[in-house]
Amino acid sequence: MARGTLRIYLGAAPGVGKTFAVLGEAHRRADRGADVVVGLVETHGRPRTLEQLQGLEVLPRAQVTHRGVTLTELDVDGVRARRPDLVVVDELAHTNAPGSRNAKRWQDVEELLAAGISVLTTVNVQHLESLTDVVAQITGVVQQETVPDEVVRRADQVELVDMSPESLRRRMAHGNVYPAERVDAAMGNYFRVGNLTALRELALLWLADRVDEGLRRYRTEHDIDHVWEARERVVVALTGGPEGETLVRRAARVARRSGTGALFAVHVLSSDGLAGASPEALQTQRALVESLGGTYHQVVGDHVAATLLEFARGVDATQLVVGTSRRSRWARALRGGIGGEVIAASGEIDVHIVTHSAAGSPGWRLPPLTGALTARRRWLGVALALAGVPLVTLACLAADAALSLASVLLVFLLLVVAVALVGGLLPAVFAAVTSGLAENWFFTQPTGRLTVGRVDDIVALGGYLVVAVAVASVVDRSARRATAAARAGAETAMLASLSRSVLAGDRALPALLEQVREAFGLRSVAMVEQTADGDRTVGTCGAPDGEQPEEIEVTDSLTLQLCGRTLPASERRVLVAFAEQAAVALQQGRLAAQAAEVDRLAAGNSMRTALLAAVSHDLRTPLAGIKAASSALRSTDLALTDDDRTELIATVDESADRLTGLVDNLLDMSRLQSGALTPVSAPADLTSVVHAALSWLDDDQRARVRFSSPDDLPAALADPGLLERVVANLADNATRHAATGPVDVRAGAAAGRVELRVVDRGPGVRPADRERVFAPFQRLGDAPAGQGVGLGLAVARGLTEAMGGTLTAEDTPGGGLTMVVSLALAEAPVAVPS
Repeated sequence: MARGTLRIYLGAAPGVGKTFAVLGEAHRRADRGADVVVGLVETHGRPRTLEQLQGLEVLPRAQVTHRGVTLTELDVDGVRARRPDLVVVDELAHTNAPGSRNAKRWQDVEELLAAGISVLTTVNVQHLESLTDVVAQITGVVQQETVPDEVVRRADQVELVDMSPESLRRRMAHGNVYPAERVDAAMGNYFRVGNLTALRELALLWLADRVDEGLRRYRTEHDIDHVWEARERVVVALTGGPEGETLVRRAARVARRSGTGALFAVHVLSSDGLAGASPEALQTQRALVESLGGTYHQVVGDHVAATLLEFARGVDATQLVVGTSRRSRWARALRGGIGGEVIAASGEIDVHIVTHSAAGSPGWRLPPLTGALTARRRWLGVALALAGVPLVTLACLAADAALSLASVLLVFLLLVVAVALVGGLLPAVFAAVTSGLAENWFFTQPTGRLTVGRVDDIVALGGYLVVAVAVASVVDRSARRATAAARAGAETAMLASLSRSVLAGDRALPALLEQVREAFGLRSVAMVEQTADGDRTVGTCGAPDGEQPEEIEVTDSLTLQLCGRTLPASERRVLVAFAEQAAVALQQGRLAAQAAEVDRLAAGNSMRTALLAAVSHDLRTPLAGIKAASSALRSTDLALTDDDRTELIATVDESADRLTGLVDNLLDMSRLQSGALTPVSAPADLTSVVHAALSWLDDDQRARVRFSSPDDLPAALADPGLLERVVANLADNATRHAATGPVDVRAGAAAGRVELRVVDRGPGVRPADRERVFAPFQRLGDAPAGQGVGLGLAVARGLTEAMGGTLTAEDTPGGGLTMVVSLALAEAPVAVPS
């Protein structure tokens, strides 16, 4: 009997439309003539889902009684007896009622598939067994119902039912997912935008991995061995050496450029089983790879380059990162490095050869300009000449009968060329002269004397000396030019790097001076500015050790003071270019500081201008009310009744309260603008804070505010006094702008944070204006003149951010505005007053 096919509709969260899509496919199959039935569908009372069930045969459910309660489950036997072509079974991860034949619904589905019945089903990404811990970290909810990943991976088709978080929240707000009484709680907890975005990413990544598996299977079945660059895959080769962390971070940056790149780290083990790398270093590098989202692998092979490329092709790698060799140049000359072998055989895989500190001396160091070759090589050349001339002479004497004078000269010439290659001009000239004398004494007739009896011998000796000196000169000149070119390249690279850093503004003066100190091998570098008050050090690095510094003038007012060694003229030229860039960095830093000061002054001026406008308009109203009421009370010409006096006193009191609130907000904003506010964070009980904050409101406002919080609400890390002011401002703003109806203040904890939500059902605020409401002196036309200067929300956000929290605005489902205060959880418990 042929096995049935399984088609799964995968979603990021409830409500994205999985069941609706399944039923739509069922209708299409039925219209094409297939025998389709509905084994079990959970509509959750959603009207559009109920409409989709119309026209489909719905099989009765099996009834299971547990502890006196009757529950309904999928009737597996009924479906098998009916034997349709296709059955719809909703919620694959569902746990069956105790007493059912199978513990899980996915086991019921497996039984139907084995019976040859095809199945359409649904599952949410949070129910995949491998992702439960990740989902719990994101949402704070541990999933009790899971389905093994292998069950979903074995499906013949997996369809993604996708919906943006904003669209799903709109569906919920319109009542298309949950009943109205559950919408607020759901949107404030599990269905927050951040949670939905993370769950959506999990679903997309999980499905992408399955697509990747299908692609590999297809390529294997069709014998396709070349790379398909459908997705960036970066392999980094690790040897366990000190350069490993540098290579891993570099490879991670390459993988992140595409946004969806995969990172693989591989270490090649020798097939003889002998460890060639430090296990501790490899363990550290493995931890780094995994922290960056990559995977670590170990493979066995004798040929490192071939094994690396075999692994890279096995994972469809598009990039391969290899570190430059740590071996010396002599060792690399004898045998090419792994990098060269990998490049030669890489084919379609891009290879990155990454330099690192372990491959050479750290920092930028200029090559010395003291000659074409180092003293060590010169001495080696002299030693080769001293040892080579006697040895060649003895060898030629031993073969005297078989060698002519020309052959002897050729052998000595080869020795001179070898000395020139090793030691340069002077050792080669020494070798040429001594070998010429030896050839004259031992091989030119008459032997035993420094005389030459034949003209052609004189020509041969002279030509030999000329050729030897010419070859040595060419070698020495080439070495000089190579050294000069290396020096010029180093100078150019350093100056270019320095210029880029200065232009980008990402290198401060001390960092540039440190680069100068490293480049020229100095102990300390200081930049001194000549001012009217005397010399002033504006930047320094290193310790001068009390020695007299060498001074180099940069500009008319700036001087570099160097300690460590005396620089030759050739290095002074480059140093002046460095110093000029440092002077530019100094000026750039001062201009940036001046610009920041100008911005601060402009902000202060803007604040003073707005404050004057507030004083001239909004503050005048309560002052005028107080003046008028007090004048009436003091007047002897007016006949005031007790009710009149009570009303005037109430006017004074109300106006004074309004004036106090405005002044408090102005003072708080002034403290925030000047940076003088220093919160004292401690565990704060939100219940106590909210009740204290509501005492700031008048009786009518307090009567409209409803507060709710769970019994196990954890403490928030905040300054209780400042948090009280934040809650008071938000509640006052909500009651004033929502003219009627209650204002809900709800506290809760989610995703490692404590949240306080102030919910009103007023006119709301357009999304484009939500950030403007937090700007000082902004009322967006929703408050009449005299009802505040627009500082309440600005002060609330400033105080919240000063405590390390956030204050954001969201839509209230059904209309209105919700202010969300998010604070960190306090580690220490807080005592709740009885």
